[in-house]
Amino acid sequence: MSGSSAKSPREAPHRPARPVALVTGGGVRVGRAIALGLAEEGYDLVVHYHTSAASAREVADVASRLGRRVHLVRANLSLTREAVRVARAVDEHFGRLDLLVNSASTFAAGDLLAVTADEWDAVMAVNLRAPFLLVRETAALLRASRGSVINIVDLAALQPWTGYPAHSVSKAALLHLTRVTARRLAPEVRVNAIAPGAVLLPAHFSEADAERVRERVPLGRIGDPEDVVGAVRFLAGDEYVTGEVIVVDGGAGLGG
Repeated sequence: MSGSSAKSPREAPHRPARPVALVTGGGVRVGRAIALGLAEEGYDLVVHYHTSAASAREVADVASRLGRRVHLVRANLSLTREAVRVARAVDEHFGRLDLLVNSASTFAAGDLLAVTADEWDAVMAVNLRAPFLLVRETAALLRASRGSVINIVDLAALQPWTGYPAHSVSKAALLHLTRVTARRLAPEVRVNAIAPGAVLLPAHFSEADAERVRERVPLGRIGDPEDVVGAVRFLAGDEYVTGEVIVVDGGAGLGG
């Protein structure tokens, strides 16, 4: 899909092409909001999806109407070869990458002592190994553009969610990988993380469930995916922030 040749206001004169962002899990929920927010900011997109083909096509249609070029990639990020293929698609279709957003995630409940080794490995493959592989495979493109990486970790990276043990550990590990990668890829590439709170509730939640969540938020409201998009815009644009995590939870993590 192609669009206009208007330049991003942040582009240097010698780099006339628009910036390019890869968003994993970009067809649904927070990933969808991030992809569309970046399209509004002037980014061409590579949007990864796994099972949400129709939703990913909707994202592509909206971004195309904004004049952006969009390439969709279907892949199962639990498989190493598929994660590598997503990274290589960026180079094949655009030849550059300015921003990698690792948003794709699996969210499996269970008891720590009942989780099988295969279930544990499946969560780690998507939530931790895939972001590592995508950074490794796109590092040269990111260095060439002096780009950045944003990992979506959620509050499980900071709190022991005993009902979601593999997920919680994987997100904590992804946060530490953010810091390790920030040190390793500096100064050319910045790497940061965002930990959203309740910005999208599960579809099965009742109004009573939503009210219980709302009561735990000092700012008095359930968040919105656009709250996360704002943090993405900040981290993508500020060239002196790396190795950090922004918590977007309305103060819920303060307790009390």
